[in-house]
Amino acid sequence: MKDYGIRLDRFGHTAVVTFDRPIKKNTFDRHMWDCLMQVTADLRKKLPRAVILTGAGDKAFSAGFDVNPENPLVASLADAVQKHEKGPAMELINLVRTTTDNLMSLPVPVIGAINGLAYGGGAEIACRCDLKVMDPDAVICFSEVKIGLMPDHGGLAALTRLLGPSRAADLILTAREIKAAEARELGLVNRISRKGKALEESLALAGAIAENGPQAVRHALKVIRQAQGMSMSEALALETQAAVDLIASSECLYGISAFLARQKPEFPDIDD
Repeated sequence: MKDYGIRLDRFGHTAVVTFDRPIKKNTFDRHMWDCLMQVTADLRKKLPRAVILTGAGDKAFSAGFDVNPENPLVASLADAVQKHEKGPAMELINLVRTTTDNLMSLPVPVIGAINGLAYGGGAEIACRCDLKVMDPDAVICFSEVKIGLMPDHGGLAALTRLLGPSRAADLILTAREIKAAEARELGLVNRISRKGKALEESLALAGAIAENGPQAVRHALKVIRQAQGMSMSEALALETQAAVDLIASSECLYGISAFLARQKPEFPDIDD
């Protein structure tokens, strides 16, 4: 039994996923990836209205992929790298990408509570969240090129879509550290929390989202996630279809009735 892994806690309509390996700055080895796969499967079985990702302890969100030789994923690559073989690298990246993609494709908002350093793959996971709340002392760094690698958790594509190619090139190709104020100025994060309160303020943000119609949030989120890669006409068509589907779900009856009665709406959970 490992004494570290991924912790899943639920608080009302919000789920908190904690990367729980503080002694290693919450880096990911094979066990961590396996745990994240299981946690994501558990979330899909009972979807919350929002998911928060954070790191255990007060030092790190996640320092990314564990490149130490004792990580079995690194050991399995050593011989292949020497022989310039691509197969094992493809298998590893497929594992990392499939697991990360499954988490980020949950049909509810994913909030990154960046409570400490987010390096390499940790920075990639953070930037792929729908919303990010960053501690004022936290640091983000797309550090992969420093050790002859490149972002491969989907972060390179996500960062380019988020900030544009020029700003993404600046952060990825220099591998420089980005502090909280600059991260917000760039649009890399949404909010800077009070010191030590990234998770607390992420929970408040998730709570505000959870008060709204869950169908409305999911349909709007679908358009937000997909529209950027579309032409304007395609994005408008997607928006129209999502709005029609949402109205047909009849969720708005709860909201409109409460509005007319000057009451706070209580939306039912979605029966997935």
